Amino acid sequence: MLSELLLTEINRLNQQAKLPLHRQLYEALRRAILEGKLAADERLPSSRDLVQDLHLSRNTVVAALNQLTVEGYLISRVGSGTFVNPKVPQRLPRPSRVSKPPAQRLSQRGQALSTLFCASELEVQPFTPGIADFSAFPVALWQRLQNKHWRMTYPDMLDYSSSGGYAPLRRAVADYLRVFRSVPLEVDQIIITSGTQESLELCSQLLANHADTVWLEDPAYWGACKAFMATGLSLHAVPVDDQGMAPKAADSATPPRLIYVTPSHQYPTGAVMSLARRHQILSLARQHQAWILEDDYDSEFRFSGPPISSLAGLDTEERVIYLGSFSKVLYPGLKLGYMVVPKGLAAAFKRAHYDLNRPGQMPVQAALAEFIDMGHFASALRRARQSYAQRRQSLLAALQPCLGKHAQITGAEQGLHLCLRLPDELDDKALALQLGKLGLLVRPLSAYCLGRSDLRGLVIGYGYAPLAEIEHFGPLMAKALVQELASFEA
Repeated sequence: MLSELLLTEINRLNQQAKLPLHRQLYEALRRAILEGKLAADERLPSSRDLVQDLHLSRNTVVAALNQLTVEGYLISRVGSGTFVNPKVPQRLPRPSRVSKPPAQRLSQRGQALSTLFCASELEVQPFTPGIADFSAFPVALWQRLQNKHWRMTYPDMLDYSSSGGYAPLRRAVADYLRVFRSVPLEVDQIIITSGTQESLELCSQLLANHADTVWLEDPAYWGACKAFMATGLSLHAVPVDDQGMAPKAADSATPPRLIYVTPSHQYPTGAVMSLARRHQILSLARQHQAWILEDDYDSEFRFSGPPISSLAGLDTEERVIYLGSFSKVLYPGLKLGYMVVPKGLAAAFKRAHYDLNRPGQMPVQAALAEFIDMGHFASALRRARQSYAQRRQSLLAALQPCLGKHAQITGAEQGLHLCLRLPDELDDKALALQLGKLGLLVRPLSAYCLGRSDLRGLVIGYGYAPLAEIEHFGPLMAKALVQELASFEA
């Protein structure tokens, strides 16, 4: 009988979810309809009969029936009663065999995004590359600035932003890039984003079609790989040498729509793109009518040698989109970055950015603009440089005993990580696991490779490791590496 079925289901729901009685009856009837236990056009007992059979109040029964009627599960026919709507689709019967687990029901792209280049595998403290130390960030000052702008916030500051970001912040970024990165630009070319990942996705969506090709450095930054995979682009790996991305004639057989590079400090090898190579990349972009995405992720931290000018500063045809972020100097959770787009694309980028991402955080942007204008950003950067320079020097000194013919350091002139290159025959993944057991969390260089199999090494971050930990763990790392390399010295 229907009453017994409903009472059983109501009792089960009461034990599991503690729903109100009218909702329990609603769920019991809805499931009976969807699972075919109540057939199409079947007449339900009257509300008076349901009240009596289920021992519920009339208000409870009427509320459940009215809700089901409003949602289209039931239909009422004057003078005849209430019936199951024949147009309600029933659920398919459960398959008898075991269904695939959820991960196997992902799309091919979903499976790739959830398994390849996972941040959980490539970013772990303390020696992990790509992580910055934000423990010294002036939290109290930052909180005061945010509170100030929240108190004086106008209604439009709480809305989405269609202008590319808070105007004073865009002016501050433009002034900084002109002076310190030699990027020729106007304020209207600046677009504030939620970080480099959003910038990359926006460039992919606006500058390339589905299945277009993007050239990436090999080894590559995992975040860029994910952004391009998510937007349906085809990845073409171009090997990196000691002068940065090194395209060959054969690469042009797969012409790019986008070229993603980290020319000032290649991630993760640390190679600096030579002037000749920069002109070659610009020439190839012109030849293939491609766009260059310049990720200048850690240019603020250069410890030796002259500053490296941006690739955008050499661009005379407006083919370079320059990307930057505040995460390394301030803190990752700030989630604010910026991009410089060609003048002719600025309006289109702002419109699309508004429609796709609904940008906001205007009070936070206002606080950051004042933070910069008052000189706090420059102070924070100066303190960070001094701190990271000490950690870098300590790590270099600790690793000195293991350096030689079979182990060389690259990329230590800039940034928050260095790359220890090791013999090609060495299993760097096994070595990283071995060091991990000692509490030394580093990453194998081969894990960043897209197609090549000739690179072995360790990518070692020092941005988050306190100086005392580097002084303690650095020699332990060197000792373990000396023992591992002993067989190659024989």
